[in-house]
Amino acid sequence: MLRSILTILFILVCVALCVIVLMQKGRDSGISGLTGGSSGDTYWSKNKSRSREGMMIMLTRVFSVAAILLAAVLNISFK
Repeated sequence: MLRSILTILFILVCVALCVIVLMQKGRDSGISGLTGGSSGDTYWSKNKSRSREGMMIMLTRVFSVAAILLAAVLNISFK
């Protein structure tokens, strides 16, 4: 029964991770990203963690770690 619950939780976490990744904006820095053309002292870069994009990045990290841990736990054979 525990394995069934963990499997369902794993599926839900993986689907949520896919949705979160697809909702994020792409990184369209182009050539300015190669040459270091973006400034790191802007208002946006300082407060990025409080924005919607910052929240999506944090959720991606949380769901990624949860998916990896659940996959490892499910890989252990219960006897």
